[in-house]
Amino acid sequence: MSGAATDGVSGTAAVEFPWGPAPDGLDQPYWDGLLAGELRLQRCGNCAEWIWGPQWICATCHTFDPGWETVEAVGAVYSWARSHYPFITELAERIPYVTVLVELPGAGNRRVLGILTGDDTDVRIGDPVVGHIELDEGATWPLLRWRRREGAQA
Repeated sequence: MSGAATDGVSGTAAVEFPWGPAPDGLDQPYWDGLLAGELRLQRCGNCAEWIWGPQWICATCHTFDPGWETVEAVGAVYSWARSHYPFITELAERIPYVTVLVELPGAGNRRVLGILTGDDTDVRIGDPVVGHIELDEGATWPLLRWRRREGAQA
């Protein structure tokens, strides 16, 4: 839940952001990867199927406890939407913004959501993009953002 709370020690307002690991810990390795500067997705150790979003079991071969692997944050825009409404308060300063669904060829074409940063005019499906990790001021957990690859053609 988003909002401000007092840290209880100094009485200053601490910012609570609506992102981070789920209470059940299933996606903790994803967030730990972002802190380490890496994009990590699940991959089944039995059948090698890439898995996203995080699951307890591989949907292909039904093996439990898939592992996590580092993936190159490079892909292409599969779909996109321009938002003129800040769905979370942290986006209020960024409107309008473009949300992209990026297909990752290095991860079995799994698709990952994120905000497109930089020049977001004339976005096209198939635009090549590269991921970068941003830690917003006051946030505990960083976010994966996307920007167009310079000089690349779709």
